[in-house]
Amino acid sequence: MKLGAFLYPTGYHIAAWRHPQVAADLGVNFRACVEFAKTAERGKFDFLFLADSAAMRGEDLPALSRGAHRYVAQFEPLTLISALAATTERIGLVCSVTTTYNEPYHVARKLASLDHISAGRAGWNLVTSQNEYEALNFGLEAHPEHASRYRRATEFLEVVRGLWDSWEDDAFPRDKQSGIYFDPRKLHLLNHQGEFFKVRGPLNVPRAPQGHPVVMQAGASDAGKELAAASSDIVFTAQNHLAGAQAFYADVKQRAQRYGRNEGELKILAGVFPFIGRTPQEARDKLEQLQELIDPVVSLSLLAGQLGEVDLSRAPLDGPVPELPGTNASQSRQRLLLETARREGLTLRQLAAKVAGGRGHWQLVGTASQVADELEAWYRGGAADGFNVMSPALPAGLHDVVELLIPELRRRGLFRQDYEGSTLREHLGLRRPLHRVPQSQPAAKISAAG
Repeated sequence: MKLGAFLYPTGYHIAAWRHPQVAADLGVNFRACVEFAKTAERGKFDFLFLADSAAMRGEDLPALSRGAHRYVAQFEPLTLISALAATTERIGLVCSVTTTYNEPYHVARKLASLDHISAGRAGWNLVTSQNEYEALNFGLEAHPEHASRYRRATEFLEVVRGLWDSWEDDAFPRDKQSGIYFDPRKLHLLNHQGEFFKVRGPLNVPRAPQGHPVVMQAGASDAGKELAAASSDIVFTAQNHLAGAQAFYADVKQRAQRYGRNEGELKILAGVFPFIGRTPQEARDKLEQLQELIDPVVSLSLLAGQLGEVDLSRAPLDGPVPELPGTNASQSRQRLLLETARREGLTLRQLAAKVAGGRGHWQLVGTASQVADELEAWYRGGAADGFNVMSPALPAGLHDVVELLIPELRRRGLFRQDYEGSTLREHLGLRRPLHRVPQSQPAAKISAAG
């Protein structure tokens, strides 16, 4: 199975920053981030993963001021991951970059550069921005509509991949004897013109070591699944019960086949939020210790945000979760949480406490053997090709995975003993894309085109 290590400031649990053994400033503590990366690499994780948002999520200051979540204080991820590339050797490096508030040329250039810097370990989590507050930082009065964001994302990825193929693999002989630095015949202009972008090219970075950095996508709406099936290498999904995970897995794989792709070209990773102990009671104690640190103001505000920035102030806390209007934020997350509340009969207060932990992701509590049983059932049962591990509190949660869980997975033949390749594509068993010559203006006419 494939494993990612999610680096979320202080840990994925909302109250992790209050734990006595957690560095509360981990979001901007570079030394702590380096140690996280090295620990994940020691465990032979396929990649480490950083999420992002280009704005604080929400404006509820009483809640925001009580948490290290909602992107209040953390590094810009491409900057951080470039620095981590210099402190690691084999682990893949994946981070979120939005297509809604960026330009394709910038993203193509930065990720190709990261792939060169890391010797082929770069990955891009393509997101369309769930956070409506990002619009206010980019001269907009409102967040673009969901459908528009996905049309833009589809074209954005097309442009980025075209720019990554500006140069053929052997375009740079750098021959001092002949004086030829690059071969003009192996340079290709993109000349893209579409609904959202007009991009001439070429990219001024040579073709990346992986050909194309790995592309991850996390949307679970129909538009998100369609984009993932057509173009992504990895799908990161929030699923919290086996039947739902199996249905999602089958759906996305079938969509991929309609695009002429085989199952192995697309890896589906479910988020998992594990509390691991040497005994079942120790694992439960770790969960309860964090749950007791949850501030109710924070959990209710977080739930409102996860449900699409809805107003819950008039809903009774000990009553059922009310019917909600549609959202322009994450439609799949709203649907997942509402389905969870209905399926488990949760009150609003209970759903808030549950969300404050894993935010809708699959929570496991038990010994390494018990957690491995569940992961193996999903892996062998057609629910996931692997997991993005969201440690509740850092660094202890990641150490539990590396020291307790991974040895158990290896004992069962479910995870590698050591890295067998050097690039992220090799770790994931993905082929290196062949160069595709764009059907556009020959490079020889660059000067004539201006």
